[in-house]
Amino acid sequence: MGEVLLDAGVLTRCRRRVHLENDPAYVDVELAPPNPATEQRIADAVEHRADVTERLRAGHPDGWVSVPVDAPPRERVAATVDALAARAPYISGGLLPADTEGGRRGGAEVLVRTDGGYVPVIVVRHRISDPGTGAMTTTLPDLNPANAREDADRKVRSHPRDQLRLAHVRELLRTAGYAEPDVARGGVIGLDADVVLWFDLDAPTFPGERSAMVEYAERFADRHAVAVAAATGAEPLAQPSRVVECKQCPWWTVCEPALLDTRDVSLVVRGDDALNLRERGVATVDQLAALDPADEPPAPLTGMSFEHAVALARAWRGGVSVVRKVPEVVVPRGDVEVDVDMESFADHGAYLWGALLSGADIGLPRGYQAFATWEPVPTDDEARSFAEFWTWFSEVRARASRRGLTFRAYCYNALAENRWLLSSATRFAGKPGVPEVDEVRAFVDSDEWVDLFQSVSDTFLSTAGKGLKVLARQAGHDWDDPDASGEASMRWYREAVGMDGSAPALAQRERLLRYNEDDVRATYALRAWMSGPAMADVPYIGEL
Repeated sequence: MGEVLLDAGVLTRCRRRVHLENDPAYVDVELAPPNPATEQRIADAVEHRADVTERLRAGHPDGWVSVPVDAPPRERVAATVDALAARAPYISGGLLPADTEGGRRGGAEVLVRTDGGYVPVIVVRHRISDPGTGAMTTTLPDLNPANAREDADRKVRSHPRDQLRLAHVRELLRTAGYAEPDVARGGVIGLDADVVLWFDLDAPTFPGERSAMVEYAERFADRHAVAVAAATGAEPLAQPSRVVECKQCPWWTVCEPALLDTRDVSLVVRGDDALNLRERGVATVDQLAALDPADEPPAPLTGMSFEHAVALARAWRGGVSVVRKVPEVVVPRGDVEVDVDMESFADHGAYLWGALLSGADIGLPRGYQAFATWEPVPTDDEARSFAEFWTWFSEVRARASRRGLTFRAYCYNALAENRWLLSSATRFAGKPGVPEVDEVRAFVDSDEWVDLFQSVSDTFLSTAGKGLKVLARQAGHDWDDPDASGEASMRWYREAVGMDGSAPALAQRERLLRYNEDDVRATYALRAWMSGPAMADVPYIGEL
């Protein structure tokens, strides 16, 4: 058997996936095809890293050593070692010597020399800070951690995997003899690529006052043990268990049949709840369904109550997809109603606000309205489309009020809409038609704004999840486009605005508008279903 060497990706990966990736018995297994959206994100990340690295190199013309990232691994390692030995101030594309004793391999986008050794700087394609204070930053192209100062405008956005990757590279530097001896630190450059966010990896930034280095050491030791057991044919240290990651995992084609065959309890309860139940002898859905929900639970549950876990198991066993948690379903309704759905492109901006006006006649056309910008986001044209949406929306509310009619607006999971409502008002403050932040906040905090996802969560248990596409189809609604999904819309948007330099695809714009209209009609159909006589046909948990 060769050495089992793992990169930093295993630190946030499912333990069973780590096993499968290192078990020779699964080498020839056919996996699920790559998700196009995932492939696009990977390609975007590669491009982002290359762009940022080139900007940094241009900002440091002296002493910069570039290791070709497309060179064979052995050549990259040799070139990196030569640059480290020569005490190069900056090394990009570095691949460090494998730590064969510890089972580590990997590198960083940039290695920066300090007075005591080298520190890693990684480049990621997500936002690394939020408005606030307290983050330690330097402004690009400054890569010197000694210059880091507390930022008055930023606070750290939680991305544990970034710190864990820095800890991984720091350990590789240490075993190679090039790490700073007395301090563990590293930097992250995010999507905006305007600052380096610096981390003290010995600071207590993880739950339980644990540092990134302590968290890393325990996680890596566990994943390495799982991988070694798999590679050597020893008793597996990780068995299949359904977790959130399963939805996007290429190994789901292997794990799902195994879980269904054993009727594993994780099919209805997730994560640590499933683990805790198994440890106490409740390993299958059937065993959970057979318990008395009035008794003390065999293990503490965090994802749901014991009563709901038993009910969900009984529903799954009986082939029932949706169960009511309440005897009577109540959904806030209005005389005038608007369904709202926003489309954004990652963290770049919100390019489309869709709305469906229904209910009493207030002198405005009922039906679907779209307020969009087709300039690639981020763009100031977002201010125009957002202002047009808010102006129309405010007029609907005002007309309802003048006629003495009640008003309700609905979305599905208000976190996304609220984020872009408030951030758009903040970013474009003072532009024509853009409301004051306080005006927007007053609305999202009011009874007029209804998060239908919260209503669904309060009302139903679902064996297939509580996503809009799951529950709306239960209500009889479907999407015109068979490929409709949030992931697919990202691809359509890239083509719609010509993001790769090609001519904008007008057909994809129409496709996005139809998809958005289907989304707002889905929330309409869902609340109509929840408010109607069909609820009598949805089993109540007390009847299971």
